[in-house]
Amino acid sequence: MAALSRLLAVTAICLSLIFTPTLAHPGEHYDEVEVLKVMRARGLEALEQRAQYDGCANSAESIAREERAILRRAATVQRLREERGLLEEPFIHRRNLAQFMSWEKNSHDKTSSGLKYNNATAHSTMFGTNVSCTLTPDNANGPYYVLGEQIRSDVREGQVGVPMHLELQFVDVTTCKSLQPLVVDIWSCNATGVYSGVSAAGEGGLKTTFLRGVQQTDEDGVVNFDTIFPGHYSGRATHEHVLTHTGATINENGTFSGGHISHLSQLFFDPTLINAVEATAPYNTNKIPHTLNDYDGYTGYAASAAYDPFPNYIQLGSSLSSGLFVWHTFGIKPSNNWATYGTNAAYRDTAGGHDNPTFNEFIVGTPPTDAG
Repeated sequence: MAALSRLLAVTAICLSLIFTPTLAHPGEHYDEVEVLKVMRARGLEALEQRAQYDGCANSAESIAREERAILRRAATVQRLREERGLLEEPFIHRRNLAQFMSWEKNSHDKTSSGLKYNNATAHSTMFGTNVSCTLTPDNANGPYYVLGEQIRSDVREGQVGVPMHLELQFVDVTTCKSLQPLVVDIWSCNATGVYSGVSAAGEGGLKTTFLRGVQQTDEDGVVNFDTIFPGHYSGRATHEHVLTHTGATINENGTFSGGHISHLSQLFFDPTLINAVEATAPYNTNKIPHTLNDYDGYTGYAASAAYDPFPNYIQLGSSLSSGLFVWHTFGIKPSNNWATYGTNAAYRDTAGGHDNPTFNEFIVGTPPTDAG
């Protein structure tokens, strides 16, 4: 009955989106039923990945990697708090452990009051990862992916908003090993819902690059970015885009080339955190109604796949202006090839940004090919 209710709910959302005259950015066709059908098919493929990854939890390599992750995350928070002069302030830990299968029955916000911790709190309490909750299913990359962005960790470029330090870790579901080397793209809209890098009406334009960047994973499959908490726009819940390139080469000029798209997805955020951020400037100047997670076509799909694309996070001080430390682990199959769904609206080269004349935001097709 629960599965049927989820199916009916997602179908209702899809139909309502189809008949809504203005949604999201121009060209973002996530509201098409056929698109969601394909995303559902990808969810089934992702379930196979999860089954593989479940066997990793108790492996010696996974346990050792988890221990290193706890120490690394604790050190990162310590460094960020020290840089901001926050060592004497308590910090707030809000960790989401709910999985999507129970999402309808229980509020996804498990920490509406927030939990205050200090430097004496056990690191494992705050920075551990529940392996069963780390997988994030592949879905559409949306209409504003730009190929060839700069290899850099700080992507803020002066954008105003709640500071967010983002740590992403990638694990091979077929081997339980850390994925290194792996080239990782991230991008998001700014605090008022504007994307850089594209020429579509209302966006930042081809000359802009804010809140976009690329990093290569380290020996533990980790990348770090300094960005801001994303804003919102019509028809979409707040989200951060993530895309990976397996087999890519880092060039001497600070770019990358080659490889294939092995994962593309979006991270979403707890409603309590979103509401708190949206009440601050400049987020609160955006008068477009905010779309809740459960009314977003992508999270509706993800919910049916029993995955959790909600990262863990810590507020570094007593106020949001202190910034956030956000972390998530992705279990992916590096031989998957999602090129069909990872088309780019624009690209950058030594001459700057250019429109992609062959861009097709979403092509309905078959499950991923295996590039291996």
